[in-house]
Amino acid sequence: MEHPSVIRPGEHAEWRPDKMGKSTLFESPRLLVGLNAFEPGQFHALHVHAGMDKLYQVLEGEGVLMLEGRELPMKAGELAVAPDGVAHGIRNTSRRRLLVLAVLAPKP
Repeated sequence: MEHPSVIRPGEHAEWRPDKMGKSTLFESPRLLVGLNAFEPGQFHALHVHAGMDKLYQVLEGEGVLMLEGRELPMKAGELAVAPDGVAHGIRNTSRRRLLVLAVLAPKP
């Protein structure tokens, strides 16, 4: 993808039947912008990023953000931040696809 440009995230989603799909929309030494694509029932297990913050914005669908021992329902148009060192993950609890923008800084 050429930058700078307008990005239509849905056109870059990688849907996989076996596990969450991941694609990178932009990457620099300071920032990573990616997409996580979840079919119904798929999830991204709890994990932690040391030394970086992560922002999730739901673009399509709905699911649950697992954040520091809590399960927070999220739907299209909502966002949440997992600060440095906080365990986080996502689960698609619906019967429809879930597309989530993930922004990490600094880049992993």
